[in-house]
Amino acid sequence: MKKLLFFLLLLSAFAKAEVIRVFAAADLQYALKEVTELYEQANPEDKVELIFGSSGKGTAQIKSGAPYHLFFSADMKYVEELYREGYIVTRPKPYAVGRLVLWTKKDSGLNPSDFPQVLMKANKIAVANWEHAPYGRAAKQVMEKLGLFERLRDKLVLGENVSQTASFVYSGAADIGFIPLSLAVSSNMQKVGVYYLVPENLHERIVQGYGVTKYGSSSKAAMRFYNFVAEPKAKQVLKKYGFETP
Repeated sequence: MKKLLFFLLLLSAFAKAEVIRVFAAADLQYALKEVTELYEQANPEDKVELIFGSSGKGTAQIKSGAPYHLFFSADMKYVEELYREGYIVTRPKPYAVGRLVLWTKKDSGLNPSDFPQVLMKANKIAVANWEHAPYGRAAKQVMEKLGLFERLRDKLVLGENVSQTASFVYSGAADIGFIPLSLAVSSNMQKVGVYYLVPENLHERIVQGYGVTKYGSSSKAAMRFYNFVAEPKAKQVLKKYGFETP
């Protein structure tokens, strides 16, 4: 009888379980995974699926009807655009401010702190595609402000998102690269690399925003996760990965 009761309770829990599909900017691949783990511990009835990519691509997918409950962008502008057009139902809200770094492997023979001269010494520089990746846009602004963009253009290796950009440097396909601080401080990257924190006055502030989509508007679980990200325990995780929080 006890076994039957346990089985029925288990079935009931599974029946109530709700899957939350989240599209998130690739700079969150470590931080948001940790936030999700905390959320699922506190809300065992919910399951969060994370899909990472560039903010611009995520915006395009949501406009095309992709079934995402929430959208975490590396640029508030994308969230504001989706809100204006009715694809996001919650008022655009910042969750973090990101920082840009110049990262290379320890054995590359390059010192990222020798900035900006190190950019001239490098043969290949990895940058996220600035057409749809906010950190790539910030990197382009840095090079333009330094008056180096045209001189460096032929050295640039473009990644679809910041994860691919980091992998180019990690694998040796590029000597050095502009990536988010949130990736550079991850344990995997710290073991093999070093970074230089790019001065914020060289690019626009990377204010990152999120919201619940029209698709997720009827999901109570989506709203629970949306609210959880603003809680102190979630903010602590974001700070751990180098983000400033509101």
